[in-house]
Amino acid sequence: MRFRWSWLQTGIGPWPIENALMETTTFTSQLLQYLITGLTIGSIYSMVAIGFNIIYNVTEIINFAQGEFVMLGGLVMVTLHTVAGLNLLIAFPLAVGLVTLIGVLLDRLAIRPIRNPSVLTLIIATIAASILIKGAAMLIWGKNPHDLPAFSGRDPISFFGAVIQPQYLWVFGFLVLIVVILTLFFDKTIAGKAMSACADNPHAASLVGINVNRMILLSFILSAAIGATAGIIITPISLMEFDRGAMLAVKGFAAAILGGLGSFPGAVAGGLILGLIESLGAGLISSGYKDAFALLILLALLFFRPSGLLGNAQVSRIKRF
Repeated sequence: MRFRWSWLQTGIGPWPIENALMETTTFTSQLLQYLITGLTIGSIYSMVAIGFNIIYNVTEIINFAQGEFVMLGGLVMVTLHTVAGLNLLIAFPLAVGLVTLIGVLLDRLAIRPIRNPSVLTLIIATIAASILIKGAAMLIWGKNPHDLPAFSGRDPISFFGAVIQPQYLWVFGFLVLIVVILTLFFDKTIAGKAMSACADNPHAASLVGINVNRMILLSFILSAAIGATAGIIITPISLMEFDRGAMLAVKGFAAAILGGLGSFPGAVAGGLILGLIESLGAGLISSGYKDAFALLILLALLFFRPSGLLGNAQVSRIKRF
C-alpha cells in the first residue's frame, strides 16, 4: 500500500497511460465528427448529382443551373417560412413547387426555343440561365446570407463524443427518401419507364408513341424539385446566399463524375465520398485545401477510370425532336 500511495503522489504509473487514452478518445471523437459532417455534406452533393444525372440521361445536357435550384430552394423557403410566417408543412411543398416552376421555365424559355442545337450550345444556355437566376436572386434577397430555423430545433445530440445536429438527420432522411421515390418511379411507373426508354434509345421510344419532349420537361421538373429540397434542408445548417449555387453545382457535378455520369447509385456514392474527402481533409490537414483534396482525388480516379466508380464507358443520349 505504501508503494502504491507514493506511486500516485509522484505521478508515476497510470497517468501517462490515462493521458494517452484521453488523447486517443479525443481523436476518435474528432474523427467520428468529421465522418458525420462529411456524410451530411456528401448527402447534399449526392442530391445535386442526382439532379445532374436525371437531365443528362434524357438530354445529354449538363445543366449548370442545377446549383441555382438549390440556392432558390433555400431562399424561397426563407421567404415563405421566416418572412411570410407560413407553417413549415405548407411552406416546404410550396417552395419546392415554385422552384419546380422555374425549372419548367428553364426548359421552355432557354432550352426548347433553340433550333437544331448542339450539346455545347445547350450547355452554354444553362450557364447563361444560371447567371440570370443568380443576378435576379441578388436583387431580390440581397448579398447577405439568410438563415432558416432548424426543423427539429438546434439542441445537439451526443453520439460517442461527437455532436449531431438534429438537422443532419433530416438531410440523411431526405436523401434516403429521394432515392426510394426515384427507384419506385423508374421501376414501377409508366412515366419512369418512358424516361428510361428515352435514355436507352430515343428513336425507338418515339416510334412507340413516347413524347420525348414531354420526358425532357419531366426531367427538368424532377431535377428542380430535388435541387430545391436539397437547398431547403441544408439552409438551417450552412445558411444560404445568392451566389451559393455555383459552388454547389461544381461539387454536385464532381460527385456525378466521380460516381459515374448517368448512374444514380454512382451519384449517391460519389457525393458521399466527396463529402468525406472534404471533411477529413479539412479536419486532419487544413481547411484551406478542402476543395483541392476532393478535386485531386477526382482527377486521380478519372485518370485510371474515366467512366467513374459505377458509370458505364458508354452512356446513351438523346436529342430533342
